Amino acid sequence: MCGIVAYIGQKQAFPILIKGLYRLEYRGYDSAGIALLNNNLKVYKTKGKVSDLENHIINQNINGNIGIAHTRWATHGEPNDLNAHPHLSPSGNIAMIHNGIIENYSALKEELINRGYEFRSETDTEVLIHLIEDIQINEKVPLDEALRIALTQVVGAYALVLIANDDPDKLILAKKGSPLVVGIGDGEFFAASDASPIVEYTRDVVYLEDEEIAIIPRHGDLKLSNIKNEIKTPYLQKLEMQLNEIEKSGYPHFMLKEIFEQPRSIKDSMRGRLNARQGIVNLGGIVEYEQKIVNAKRIIIVACGTSWHAGLVGEYIFEELARVPVEVEYASEFRYRNPIINENDVVIAISQSGETADTLAAIELAKSKGATIIGICNVVGSSIARVTHAGSYTHAGPEIGVASTKAFTAQVTLLALMALHIANHKGSLSKREFRRLTFELEAIPKKVEQTLNSNKLIKEISEKFKDARNFLYLGRGINFPVALEGALKLKEISYIHAEGYPAAEMKHGPIALIDEEMPVVVIATNKGTYEKVVSNIQEVKARKGVIIAIVTEGDKEVQQIADYTIEIPETDTIYVPLLATIPLQLLSYHIATLRGCNVDQPRNLAKSVTVE
Repeated sequence: MCGIVAYIGQKQAFPILIKGLYRLEYRGYDSAGIALLNNNLKVYKTKGKVSDLENHIINQNINGNIGIAHTRWATHGEPNDLNAHPHLSPSGNIAMIHNGIIENYSALKEELINRGYEFRSETDTEVLIHLIEDIQINEKVPLDEALRIALTQVVGAYALVLIANDDPDKLILAKKGSPLVVGIGDGEFFAASDASPIVEYTRDVVYLEDEEIAIIPRHGDLKLSNIKNEIKTPYLQKLEMQLNEIEKSGYPHFMLKEIFEQPRSIKDSMRGRLNARQGIVNLGGIVEYEQKIVNAKRIIIVACGTSWHAGLVGEYIFEELARVPVEVEYASEFRYRNPIINENDVVIAISQSGETADTLAAIELAKSKGATIIGICNVVGSSIARVTHAGSYTHAGPEIGVASTKAFTAQVTLLALMALHIANHKGSLSKREFRRLTFELEAIPKKVEQTLNSNKLIKEISEKFKDARNFLYLGRGINFPVALEGALKLKEISYIHAEGYPAAEMKHGPIALIDEEMPVVVIATNKGTYEKVVSNIQEVKARKGVIIAIVTEGDKEVQQIADYTIEIPETDTIYVPLLATIPLQLLSYHIATLRGCNVDQPRNLAKSVTVE
């Protein structure tokens, strides 16, 4: 969740580091800090925003060609100046920044205290840097070797960067379970927790693997090894990310930009994979395991948050088209209940970042049981992309807003392509139906464009409800996950309590909440259980509830009952979530902005949850 950026080269490090921290703000954080090395080590850090750090540093000495910087999202210790990174070793010789959690920090800390060490912060990070210096002094080894030995004693996850006074021409990095990428420039190197801080300086990157240690000299080449002291060969990759993708491009917020990018991001998710005219759905990333998926007795989808909602939509699509049983699991709960998994199962792991710690842990468990693991993620070179057997990128482009929008629709698109592909191979769909569904999927980006034309109307509706204290979201069938996702979006960015329910479950409890103060958002499109949903709307109206309905274009019946209606174009039932979720994203966005909320960086949330 935290953000890392580091630099070594001939340029002044501070401008690169501070710009990098601003690029990483979307990850969520509560404090920020920088360490610079120029004859001696200087550390500046403070609770608050990157702008607070900048103000804190005014008139300070910020010279130096090597430096590390960090944005912290509190795990061990409250957000304050002392707990902010970078942390110093007891002598003040070494500075370190760290993402992740050292799970056995308490035992290590107790041992160090017994040996006379004192601690200023409450963090697990300070424990680790004390341990590293203790080993360096007592075993009389270089810093990189002290780090390697220390990491053999550590339980947990880490991405870390060290600099030291007595080794002023070197960055030392290590990674396990938390992302870290090295950018290779012309006589300079960069390091970051993701590519956004370095994309404007270089396209050549190396993604560190788990338990790898990198030594980056001011002059010379990157040296890579692991904690077993085995030499590794760096694997150079080219960044696909474009600089304009991580800028607002005239929009007031990244979230709004990303909502309006969905016609393109859905199209990009289908590019090269779908050709309706030729009747082709081709997913090259899974071709090696295609037969395994076709023959699977069961598919298990593991994910968290919005990706879990996409998985729920995928369950409906897979079972409808491919006629294979699907279970959707919270990755955070999956490995704690001793799940029954066997080698005939296919596990689909979904994550926007490809770094979600719980999802990675679920993958590890499923792999140990012999299941075939398919990944769906957005970030090229991410951990999930590397540890799964096969998979597909969504190609949605960088998503900077913490509340996921275009990633959700890209994930659903890819799940639909996968289900169509499997159904076609299994023969569970007639050729005619397969062609019809491929043509309809190809038309979705244009229909999303049409749906976005409701933005002005949705803003007007939002003005009526910006002061509401509670919302209820209702949907049936494949639209139930859409209701869950709509409620989550509102909670995340406006801080209004909201719940998503299957519409038929309303009578089993939630109907007690209905009164004239309770806005109820209903996905009431004209397919499937339309008559049942109309009946549910009438039940809400009978109790003076206020209805905001998402309806199919041209609907008459619901429009006569609902207080407010938002139309979406006609489409097949399985694709309704791709359209119905758009008005719910806009509704949450406009309500949040009208309430004065920071929609791109909502409180207490981070973009990528890289710790449990």
